[in-house]
Amino acid sequence: MTDSVYYEKPVLLDRVKHRNFRVKPTSSYAFARKANSLFIAAVEFPEAFKEYPIVFSRQAGGRLVPLAMLGLRARENLFVDGEERWTGSYVPAFVRRYPFVLAELAGNQLGVCIDEAFAGLNQAEGEPLFDDSGADTPLLKNALDFLGRYQQEYVRTDLFCQRLDKAGVLREMNAKADLVDGRSFTVGGLLVVDEAKLMALPDATVLELFRAGEMHLVSMHLASLSNMKKLVDRVAERQSPIQPAPKPA
Repeated sequence: MTDSVYYEKPVLLDRVKHRNFRVKPTSSYAFARKANSLFIAAVEFPEAFKEYPIVFSRQAGGRLVPLAMLGLRARENLFVDGEERWTGSYVPAFVRRYPFVLAELAGNQLGVCIDEAFAGLNQAEGEPLFDDSGADTPLLKNALDFLGRYQQEYVRTDLFCQRLDKAGVLREMNAKADLVDGRSFTVGGLLVVDEAKLMALPDATVLELFRAGEMHLVSMHLASLSNMKKLVDRVAERQSPIQPAPKPA
């Protein structure tokens, strides 16, 4: 999942340039309306698996990541309605961190960015980013703390995916939906755990996954796949023209 889906104008947060900027709270999720999938951290599985299908995708460079599927059609998020509200019970951390995001800099460093296209970013209303002395305000401190914890969970999730990939238990799955009105479409390129391969793993590998608390994650992933039907039900309620279904990215 690329941040460009959400962040139209991400720039490094600058203590001088953004000294007088404020963030006005908004309940709009318009920024996420075109994302049909997003990264989901392992710590989020217990809530996310209840309503989103959790699948895996191979990213640039071969990295494996877990994704929460939000839609079955190109650039359509079935969990953002016409009034720009999030209709799911659980809002993933990937969404909640907006308009802030960490960016990779030279030397394996991370920098804090903010989306200057965010409608709530202005110099008149809302909570300031910096106080009169130029120090971080509670708003910014909370945002930085959230980003720090998010990054830690990203690393943990990456280790889980590496172990899963190394175990060789993934298989490709194509999801096909046939609607009652005759419309039909397919989403390809999804990776899911093959239960037969999982059962055939050596005891030592299973024990390693169990000790790491990751067999539970696999179970939630498999259980979440039943939510594919919920996505089909949601897309059936929308009458927009069908577009070619993309591979989650």
